[in-house]
This record gives sequence, structure tokens and C-alpha cells, in this order.
Amino acid sequence: MARWEIKNVAVRGVTGTVPDHPVKTADFDIFTPEEAEIFDNTVGIKNRYIGPDDVCTSDLCFDAAERLLAALGWEKESIDVLVFGSVTGDYRTPPTAGILQHRLGLPTSTFVLDIPMGCCGSMYAINVAGNLLSAGNVKRALLLVGDTALRMGSMKDKSRVPLFGDSGTAMALEYDPTAEDIVIEFNTLGSGYEALITPHGGFRHPITPESFIEEDFGNGIVRAPKDTLINGMDVFSFAISRPPISIKQMMERYGLTTDNVDYFLIHQANKLIVDRIVKKLKLPLEKVPYDLQEFGNLGGASVPMLMTYNLADELQKRPLTLLCSSFGLGLTWGTMVLRTSKMVVLPCEKI
Repeated sequence: MARWEIKNVAVRGVTGTVPDHPVKTADFDIFTPEEAEIFDNTVGIKNRYIGPDDVCTSDLCFDAAERLLAALGWEKESIDVLVFGSVTGDYRTPPTAGILQHRLGLPTSTFVLDIPMGCCGSMYAINVAGNLLSAGNVKRALLLVGDTALRMGSMKDKSRVPLFGDSGTAMALEYDPTAEDIVIEFNTLGSGYEALITPHGGFRHPITPESFIEEDFGNGIVRAPKDTLINGMDVFSFAISRPPISIKQMMERYGLTTDNVDYFLIHQANKLIVDRIVKKLKLPLEKVPYDLQEFGNLGGASVPMLMTYNLADELQKRPLTLLCSSFGLGLTWGTMVLRTSKMVVLPCEKI
């Protein structure tokens, strides 16, 4: 376990952007109408936004960043740190954060970093940028987190196709000696890395002609080694066991209860997983927002999109105590206590 108590850092704003192309479950030709209805009711993902192949995660993040910087009134020359959290960067190399630094017109002195940590992406970004800011040597950070994950897999894979939506989010952090501590704890179960994996395409297994040969695994799962796969049972077992323990331990360590936590922001993997975590921890449903019915699984953008879509009014009007939980690729999981002050929250836009 690795835990940080990040001092002197405040979250100033957040927003998100999705493609202007909503897709219902029934729109996928791999489902019958009956199967689509069962999926909607059990997994809870009824809609998601999917961009065309020429729209990358960086394009969605760029839009979110431009709007947020304008709303905050931050001069671009004042941005010291840019973190891009995504597993769908523009290229294998160079890092996409540098490309975004140029597109956004940020100064060449900006520290840039890519963090390809999947569903824990926003929490990793907050941890890294927060620790950079806490000493006061740099003052402002822009965190751009999102994915266009659907195209990583096979469109014939029922176990993966309907789960994910495309998005890009922007979050602004600033050095502030009066800010409440941000507490973040991480854990890693590296032995489970094969539960969420793209077998071919890296340097362990480079792309070969065999990478494109599809195999039928039954139950509507057809994919090739170049396609990302999900071992559903392993991921489900991991998600409903490890993260709840960490949430409970974090609450006990910092004197938190369901009374003094305003909201529990749980990674929107699917309704079955979130519901099980809620039940295990006996969390009040009114304090657990859901947005997966509208966006699907947004990977690392899940937590900032919950803030944008579900909590905008309250985040702009009053301080909130948020307990956040992310889990996925790696296998990794993180738990965060975030006490906000009034902040800028822009509506999610479609482009």
C-alpha cells in the first residue's frame, strides 16, 4: 500500500467532452432486441458516446481544456504541469502530453507527462500533479484524462463492445496553502495483469500476421490477439473484493462515516459491480451517484465525469467531502478523500 497526504493543493475546476454520437445498446448489431434489453437492465449501460476513427482522446481533452481554462480565466502561460492520463494516446511515441502542450499553446517550460493507467488514470494524475504542486515550486496543473477505448477491441466481442464510451475530461489544480489535504492510497495486484490485456502490439508480442486471426470463444466473443480482452469473472471478483476493503480502511483511518461523507464516487465499471460495492459497505444510495447509464464505462475519466455530470451544482456552491474509488488495469486500485472548495464546473459538451 502506498499512501499520500497531499497538502496545499486545491481543485479549481472540472469539465468533460464526449463525441456527438450517442449509441444505444440496441444499435449494436451483435445484439438481438431482447439481449439489448437484458444488458441495459443488468449492466446498467443504456447509452454511450462513440467518436469516429479520426477523433482521438486528445481531441476530446483539448476541447475540455480550452473551455475550462477560459472559464477559470487562467492565462496559458501560467500552466506549469500538464498530465495526460489515457491508454489511447495519439501515437506509441511521442507522448501525447507534449502534443497537447503545443496544441493548447502552453509555454515550453510546462512539465508534461503521459500516465497510461486505465481506470485509475484520474487518481494517478491527481497524485502525481498534486505532489508536484504541494511544495509550491510550481503553481498550476492541468489534468487531461480520457479514452476512446472501444476501438481497442473487437466489434464482435459481446463481453467488451457495449461497456465503454469515449470521453475526455479536464481538471485544474492549483497551489493553495489554505487547501484541505487530498489523501490518496494505491494498491497493485500485478499478478492479475492478464485479466485486462491487449496480448499483441507491444514489444513482448509485436504485431504479426497471426495478430489479426480471429478466434471464436463462444457466447458471442470473437476476437484476435491484437484486440483488448476482459476476463469478466476475474475482474468482477477483484472489483467487489479489493476496493471495498480499501474504502472501509480509509474511512476508519480518517474518521469518516456515511454521515460526514457527502458523496461516494465509485468507478462506473458497470451497475453490477457498483451495486455490489454499495451493498457490501452499506452506503446510502442517495450518496452514490451513477452516470454509466448515460456514458458507459469511461475508464480513467469516470471520477471527473461524475463530478461534472452529477455534482456540478453542489460543487459550485459549497464545499464537499468526496470519497472516490477507482479500480482496473494492472490490476490497480486507488482510494481518495477529496475535500473541495467552491469550484468551476462546466457542463459536459458534445463535439
